[in-house]
Amino acid sequence: MKKALTGAVIAVACAGLAFAAGRPRPPMPKITKPVMFDTPEADAILSALQVFPPDNPWNQDISTLPVHADSSRIVASIGADKSLGYNLDMGFIIVPPDQKKVPVKLLLYADQSDPGPYPVPDNAPIENWPLQRNEDTKALPKAGQTLEDLQRSGTGDRHVIVVDPVNGLLHEFWQGRRTDAGWEASNEATFNLKTGALRPERWTSSDAAGLPIFPAVVRYDEAARGLVEHAMRFTVRKTRRAYVLPATHWASSRKEKDLPRMGERLRLRKDFDVSGFPPHAQAILKGLKTYGMFVADNGGDWLMSIAPDRRLKGLESLARVKGSDFEVVDTGARSVEGE
Repeated sequence: MKKALTGAVIAVACAGLAFAAGRPRPPMPKITKPVMFDTPEADAILSALQVFPPDNPWNQDISTLPVHADSSRIVASIGADKSLGYNLDMGFIIVPPDQKKVPVKLLLYADQSDPGPYPVPDNAPIENWPLQRNEDTKALPKAGQTLEDLQRSGTGDRHVIVVDPVNGLLHEFWQGRRTDAGWEASNEATFNLKTGALRPERWTSSDAAGLPIFPAVVRYDEAARGLVEHAMRFTVRKTRRAYVLPATHWASSRKEKDLPRMGERLRLRKDFDVSGFPPHAQAILKGLKTYGMFVADNGGDWLMSIAPDRRLKGLESLARVKGSDFEVVDTGARSVEGE
């Protein structure tokens, strides 16, 4: 079996990178039951949670790193004139340390999944619940549809994300579904929030790039604080058969050098004026200048993942940002090209 990339290996592979120190955090509240992502209780837990070590690539300040030599061509291939967009897609559930573990039947990529059972509660949200903004309109919850019904019906990627802060574990499923026989999914990926170890190389995750989703999702608690303090994720239509760490997997047969690799990291240009944007949008844009965003999956061009949280406001203003306002960063991380 291929070994996961440990923190030490990541440090060597990403040698020369500069990292921002983690902010002081309040004590972790006691977690006694599953907590839904869009609640004040979740905000308090997330404010206390260090997601991956401070020296992990997700927490890396890339604002002063050099621009990639192929930046202009890569941005053009995605669409320099296209607007920045978003899906309100990736909700998640926070579970207590003693959450009951249940079997999940893995239908695809079981050989690239971590073994169960898993702490999936009965009220685990399915991707896109409860709001309605996603490029895959067929996957959206219908008006009045309950979570219980959405868990069993519908189409799409249907990501299920379970965060276990006390044990420091993250469980992410692709195409999760609840049936009379229990939960099933196409695959599962477990990440250690304390060590930041990556997937074994050439392994996928619930994202095509082999990356974790939760650490890159824009959340209400951080937008309310005024800064999204980690790298974010976005999708593009066309990628090439290559990845750059911390990604571990590609999902393309194309080899054109002007296409982005999985794990390609982009940032908002330093001279872009964010002052006229609403507060939550400003928090995102400031984070994009400092931490940037990863190419994480195939999908609509320039579409970011934002938690489907009703409390987030003013996000429609992000459409004023164009592809030409971004640049590709040369992180110096190791790149793997497909055969």
